[in-house]
Amino acid sequence: MLFGLRLTGTLALTFLGLTVVTFFIGRVIPIDPVIAIIGDRATTEVYNRVRSELGLDLPLYQQYWNYLVRVVEGDFGISRFTNNLVVDDLLHVFPATLELSTFAIIVGIVFGVPLGVIGAANEGRWIDHVIRVLGLVGYSMPVFWLGLVGLLLLYSELGWVAGPGRVDVFYEDMVAPITGFLLIDSLIVGENDIVWNALDHLVLPGSILGYLSLAYIARMTRSFMLGQLHQEYILTAQVKGLSRARVVWHHALGNIMVPLITVIALSYGSLLEGAVLTETVFAWPGLGLYIKNSLFNADMNAVLGSTILVGIVYIGLNLLSDVAYFLVDPRSR
Repeated sequence: MLFGLRLTGTLALTFLGLTVVTFFIGRVIPIDPVIAIIGDRATTEVYNRVRSELGLDLPLYQQYWNYLVRVVEGDFGISRFTNNLVVDDLLHVFPATLELSTFAIIVGIVFGVPLGVIGAANEGRWIDHVIRVLGLVGYSMPVFWLGLVGLLLLYSELGWVAGPGRVDVFYEDMVAPITGFLLIDSLIVGENDIVWNALDHLVLPGSILGYLSLAYIARMTRSFMLGQLHQEYILTAQVKGLSRARVVWHHALGNIMVPLITVIALSYGSLLEGAVLTETVFAWPGLGLYIKNSLFNADMNAVLGSTILVGIVYIGLNLLSDVAYFLVDPRSR
């Protein structure tokens, strides 16, 4: 009970902090929301009337309170770029980013964790150096450059994967959105051709994002494992006759699950918020491309609404991490 109250209080304070930051960002950015609505040729009377209708003539604390109430109600205003409610735009574009990021984090976990464990278990050997170089390349290469090279080589020259977009133009709008996830919606209605086409489009951008996630997860897994493999209980287990593989993959890996869950959650969150360049290169109609277009059109309602959504995602991932701690580590209970 006490833990639940403490967790609820922490989440509430985090959310309040998020709204405070986004509110003041909207006030310090040199974009006048009144001018953005009425244009720079409107009269002073029209300007003052619209400013009053927006509540910008109120004291700052009252403006924040009104902003907080609207955010809690899910009202982020109207997008100047699309003329839709921002919340409707977010519900439309976010599933595409979630689909892309989920594919990427699966790649990162499936390959990153084993590579980190293998590197730590073979510290200083050639395979450890190869894994570290792979991680270094993943950290060093700009994601937009990898995307362009991937499109040039794998799509344009070799034709192994599909090009930009979430699906071929021929298949666009052929499946009515049910969950918002194109792969799932296509499976539900039995459109197997669209499933394979969407997957073909997903592989390249998802793998590039997954490589970045893989590099981070492999590096952190290796670091955590090295700390465990140098502990005395590892030597004791080997002296008692346990195989090296069992000691490494069962005992040592099991003891790093709590910090590893945190790393995976943070990596997933960064994929959801950091897909701007990838989605721009691949014309992927997700949150990243939506934020980029909103910034270029000075659409602050859309930008701030997207920022709050990303913050809520991070809060949710932290909550899921806390729940996962209880499941994998009996000491947390």
